[in-house]
Amino acid sequence: MTAERDSRVSQFRKGALELVILALLDSGELYGVEIVDRLAEHSGLEASAGTVYPLLSRLKKAGSVDTTWRESPVGPPRKYYRLSAQGQSELAEMSASWRDLSETVERLLTRTEGDD
Repeated sequence: MTAERDSRVSQFRKGALELVILALLDSGELYGVEIVDRLAEHSGLEASAGTVYPLLSRLKKAGSVDTTWRESPVGPPRKYYRLSAQGQSELAEMSASWRDLSETVERLLTRTEGDD
C-alpha cells in the first residue's frame, strides 16, 4: 500500500469511527479497551487507544454517551460508556446519512466501472 493510499484509507476510517463506536455502544455498555478490541475485530476499523479515548471524551462532552465507573475484578476501576438518549438519536440520524451517502457513492462507482 502506498503512503498516499494509507492516508486516504485512514481518512475514510476516521470519518466513520464515531458512527461505528456509537453502533457498538447501541448493543450495550462497554469500557474503553473493549471498544478498542471490538474495533480490531473488523478489518479496516482498527484504532489505537490514543484515537478512541479522545473520541469517547468528545462524545461524552457532547452528551452522546454517559459514563459509569465500576470496580474491575483484575485491576483499577473501569469507566464504562453507554449511549445516552441523545446518542441514540444521533446514531439513527448518522446511520441514515451514512446509508444515503454510501448508496450514492456505490451507484457512482458502479456507473464509472461500467464505463470501462
